[in-house]
Amino acid sequence: MLGTTFLLAIRSILRHKLRSILTALGIIIGVAAVVTMVTLGQATTAAVQKQISALGTNILQIRPGQGFGRGGGGPRPPDFKQEDVDAISRQIAGVSAVAPQAQSTATAIYEGANWSTTINGTTEAYFQVQPWPLTAGRSFTRAEEQAGKAVCIIGNTVRTNLFRGGAAVGERIRLGGISCDVIGILSTRGQAGFGGDQDDVVIMPIKAVQRRFTGNRDIRLMLVGVDQAYSSAVVQSSITDLLRERRNITGSKDDDFNIFDTKQISDTLTGTTTLLTSIVTAVAAISLIVGGIGIMNIMLVSVTERTREIGIRLAIGAVANEVLLQFLVEAVALSMLGGVIGLVIAQIAVVSLAPVMKVDYIFVPQINLIAFGISAVIGVVFGYFPARRAASLNPIDALRHE
Repeated sequence: MLGTTFLLAIRSILRHKLRSILTALGIIIGVAAVVTMVTLGQATTAAVQKQISALGTNILQIRPGQGFGRGGGGPRPPDFKQEDVDAISRQIAGVSAVAPQAQSTATAIYEGANWSTTINGTTEAYFQVQPWPLTAGRSFTRAEEQAGKAVCIIGNTVRTNLFRGGAAVGERIRLGGISCDVIGILSTRGQAGFGGDQDDVVIMPIKAVQRRFTGNRDIRLMLVGVDQAYSSAVVQSSITDLLRERRNITGSKDDDFNIFDTKQISDTLTGTTTLLTSIVTAVAAISLIVGGIGIMNIMLVSVTERTREIGIRLAIGAVANEVLLQFLVEAVALSMLGGVIGLVIAQIAVVSLAPVMKVDYIFVPQINLIAFGISAVIGVVFGYFPARRAASLNPIDALRHE
């Protein structure tokens, strides 16, 4: 009986194709919107986590000032010194390595090509704190670091713009007014969520940058690697106490430096992305309710149109439950049809929008199954009342209906 009822439901839907599509339009839009938003939201979250992980895990970034900028409008807080780096490395438990950084900008020149880039002076600890593999060449040695030798490791963006994809290791480039031997090529990292192009960089020994670019021994950034066995929050608190003491910050005075935990940044950005996705998805889900109401309205119209048909069925022996099942199956089939079309549209939308948003396409089977299941449930919920009304008709009154 169920099979026959299903065939009758499909036949009734196909009898009024345009009306059926318009009726299911709310479900189609709702399912497509919900699946698209959730899928793109998860893809964005994955992209954010990938970008943060590129900065390294269990890393504390320490900068002078109360934020990423100077902040406050007062005098610029003093930069760090090498003695601060040594103190953190020696006195704080749980610190695996400390990488100081001195930064500048310069125009890199090779033959007829030039490219403006960031010069990042650091030590060999930089590659311990945040592993960044090389695709060619080597890192600078400790002897080159101590001597401040003019050697450099370039990012992929610099290599592409200067060497046009050709071999770079062993060549000599000019950075501002000095010559520098290229000894290595960094692997590609791509865009950072808030840090620009990570591959647009030239890494040199910190003493070379301090002597030839910045002209001082100041350190603008320290990257602190935290041992996995220690809590980053505890290590961060210990570093804060040490730096306050070294920078003569007493009492209730605010810190003139800031410490950012990359894990906290990742959790914050991920939580924000998830929240925004949930809000947009909830708004899109309203379309499902609207679609369910549309199905209920059309099914009520259908019951009115087919009153004589219902009366004939009841008069020749059909029971009320069979009539109820017929109209209920029609509502569910109509809703599920809208769900299938919505899923197809959602996948097309995700495939089209993912490259525009610069995120990877991710197929999430769970949300697709859930959305399809919800469309079926909506058919049952909003189709029950019209079906119940059809089943409760009096056969004599139904046969008299004009």
